[in-house]
Amino acid sequence: MNPDLRLLLRGNISRYSLVTATAKRAREIVDEAAEAGEIMEEKPISLAIDELLSREYRIVEPDEIRKKDGKD
Repeated sequence: MNPDLRLLLRGNISRYSLVTATAKRAREIVDEAAEAGEIMEEKPISLAIDELLSREYRIVEPDEIRKKDGKD
């Protein structure tokens, strides 16, 4: 799976925010599966990326990151 980064970086989101948000959501997916006693068959990072691509989740960058990257 090699998603087009341009799709994930839409709205001028920094790569840092993309990586952080994806990792955070993947950790939530793992925790939710563990609580439910489910066995993960698909990689949590793939599920997190799919959720971001389908716009199920949205990345909101803090102002300090947007200003640091010169996006504001």
